[in-house]
Amino acid sequence: MGSRAATTWRLAGCSGRGVLRDAARRRGSSLRGGGERAASLSELLQSSVGDEEPGEGEAAGGRREQRSPREGTVLLFPGQGSQFVGMGRGLLRYPGVRDMYRLAEKVLGYDLLSLCLEGPRAELDRTRHCQPAVFVASLAAVEKLNHLQPKVVESCVAAAGYSVGEFAALVFAGAMDFAEALCAVKVRAEAMQAAAEAVPSGMLSVIGRREANYKYACLEARRHCESLGIDSPVCEVSNYLFPDSRVIAGHIQALEFLQENASKFYFTRTKMLPVSGAFHTRLMEPAVEPLAEVLKSIEIQKPLICVYSNVDSKKYMHSKHIQKLLVKQLVSPVLWEQTMHSIYQRKQGMEFPYTYEVGPGKQLGAVLRKCNLKAWRQYSHVGVTEEEEMFFTVCLGSAFFLARILHAVSLLFFFPLCILN
Repeated sequence: MGSRAATTWRLAGCSGRGVLRDAARRRGSSLRGGGERAASLSELLQSSVGDEEPGEGEAAGGRREQRSPREGTVLLFPGQGSQFVGMGRGLLRYPGVRDMYRLAEKVLGYDLLSLCLEGPRAELDRTRHCQPAVFVASLAAVEKLNHLQPKVVESCVAAAGYSVGEFAALVFAGAMDFAEALCAVKVRAEAMQAAAEAVPSGMLSVIGRREANYKYACLEARRHCESLGIDSPVCEVSNYLFPDSRVIAGHIQALEFLQENASKFYFTRTKMLPVSGAFHTRLMEPAVEPLAEVLKSIEIQKPLICVYSNVDSKKYMHSKHIQKLLVKQLVSPVLWEQTMHSIYQRKQGMEFPYTYEVGPGKQLGAVLRKCNLKAWRQYSHVGVTEEEEMFFTVCLGSAFFLARILHAVSLLFFFPLCILN
């Protein structure tokens, strides 16, 4: 893979180390610490994301220029469940996207593009298919963003992905090769589907009141399963979405018990999710070894920007750290709410970065709104259909003009601009 690491994302369908390395080259950045790193990205990272460490300039007595957090961007990558038939149609006009799908066909052994565009939906929704589909569509959406707004990509300071979306975030950040990461996603998806088919299980979306005690509810559900003769039943929180919202996963009998006793546990709304298994619980343990083995064969580097882990909501630190937590993620709850707090935590009065959800669906934007309304106000979605393509282009063209109008109005009425937002 060494020679491919120098290949550009655009020419090889992302088989190199990502858009960020291309951005670094365009800015004339040099190698530092064993890998390419855009100086401007490094500065933005330290001024707007936190955990600042002294650099070469400070060591010499210099002072790094502080930049506004608004000069940096955050990219969010969706996970399984965001897929739909027709996704990707609005991306095929951009350079490199068709090459990505051709390479995906070689890696996967089937025509992923046709499955995404034409279905059937039942096949696209299968775990073994939808995870690679979301992974490729999300990175293809980055191609669109890079074509329409290259500055957004160049100034990205942080990324996070929901479940399988972490693989796309790591490829974007230059930590993994596209083809190799896709191979890992393939193994992961097939192993997770096999684990799901071994035990009747599922996932239940829950909205609870403040009095809701999710751990106690899960304990009661497990006791119910034991009374039915189920050995070592599983029922636990598998996804932390936003305040008062959880996804509980486990044996079907446990989830049915929770639905039937929703009022007892102060659940205001419950809904079974259209998935085949209890993902991010110990029922996925059979998938651990296959994923661990394939990750050992992949070259993983330290990300060029901050990428946050679902497992602990903290930044990945080095290659071994990535390898370990990607495996652990299979059987650990997704701490998405906590990750949103980690990314957007800042001192009072500080501006929030612009956030872009790249890929199918807008679920992560909806969750961000619940977690942090102020951060959500700087949110945009980079879609994967022709309709979304037209809307996004129009928004880009009118954004500057609208900002000038708002600024003029604010001056006219002696109000700060933030009041109008």
